[in-house]
Amino acid sequence: MQKTTIIIPCYNESGRLPVKVIEEYLTANTNVSFILIDDASTDDTAELIRALADKHDRVEALYQPLNAGKAEAVRRGINTALENSPAYVGYWDADMATPLSEISDFLTHFNTGGYSAVFGCRLARLGAEVYRKDTRHYIGRVFATVVSNLLRIKVYDTQCGAKIFTAGLAREIFAQPFITRWLFDVELLKRIIKLHGKEKTAKIVYEYPLMHWRDVGGSKLKLSTMLKTPLYLMQIFLGK
Repeated sequence: MQKTTIIIPCYNESGRLPVKVIEEYLTANTNVSFILIDDASTDDTAELIRALADKHDRVEALYQPLNAGKAEAVRRGINTALENSPAYVGYWDADMATPLSEISDFLTHFNTGGYSAVFGCRLARLGAEVYRKDTRHYIGRVFATVVSNLLRIKVYDTQCGAKIFTAGLAREIFAQPFITRWLFDVELLKRIIKLHGKEKTAKIVYEYPLMHWRDVGGSKLKLSTMLKTPLYLMQIFLGK
């Protein structure tokens, strides 16, 4: 397995971040490292990730001086990771709704399919353990359909918080700040399409149907923010 760095953005995650799970994964997987970035949390998250980084060589802790949102936290983490020349970089939600055990399957597709990006896809189906609340599922389907039509490509799940990229593609699409704080997954796809066109994007980006995913409580996404989704989409697709 080639060197891989996973970014975990953290904001007030002291009650959800599964430190023991990360430590167990580090022991079993020697070619994967982590950068945990605290986005100016108001709880004990900074101390938690500092302790984890002090204990493990393959964990780095970063700290945002001011809360800048998930998009900028991920972007800073990715660009920091790229300084150490990994083969792959990606990001994972701190609640581990997608288990870290899925990382190896993500990486397999880079070798077998020649992809430049692998996105987690929360597709509930026989043989998989994908458990999502009905309300979130149906809202997600409507959102994904709208975005798919706006991008003019077939995409099932833009918002899954588990994605991995080749270092080369990551350098291209994470160089500039994002317009929105949490819809940056859509912006990433838009940037890939702008760079490579719709036809090539459909060949170099793979939506991997996750084997395991579960809803975890404590989401930081507020209803007021969700209600502004149409405005954010307009900003992204009108370039404002």
